Amino acid sequence: MTDFDIDVLVEADAWGDPDDLEAMAERAIEAACSTLKTSFAVPQELSAVFTDDAAIRVLNRDYRQKDKPTNVLSFPQSDNPLDDPSGLLGDIILAYETVRREADQSDRSFQDHVTHLIVHGFLHLLGYDHLNDDEAEEMERLEISILGSLDIDDPYGDHPIDEFPVN
Repeated sequence: MTDFDIDVLVEADAWGDPDDLEAMAERAIEAACSTLKTSFAVPQELSAVFTDDAAIRVLNRDYRQKDKPTNVLSFPQSDNPLDDPSGLLGDIILAYETVRREADQSDRSFQDHVTHLIVHGFLHLLGYDHLNDDEAEEMERLEISILGSLDIDDPYGDHPIDEFPVN
């Protein structure tokens, strides 16, 4: 796997231990790179910011014109991250209250849901999106496969974890 430097910033105490969050992010990103067989020209740096609903609401309003909190936002640094010589991949930002509420409502473990959202955010940094049905299906298929490699069930609840191998 390509070397990654993941800068973890915990802005909301409810998230807990930064070392645990960094390990979770490393595991999710390593699984994504392995499943996707992704390699980069140079070592990569990204930030994972663990914040709250109030802070992410401001970002969502200012950058997406949606004045409400959301679970995860991604800010890629390049349109072509696999060939970008800067090694600056981007930022993944998660909001505690929304993530906690979603995990509780879906009866999924908090850790599994956070891992899913890190994978989701990482795919955005790689240029994947879900603006139309085809893109959404591709991104969902990749998420299911990556999470399956971590023995995490389909977050969408309607596929066996081995239905979508990426090979």
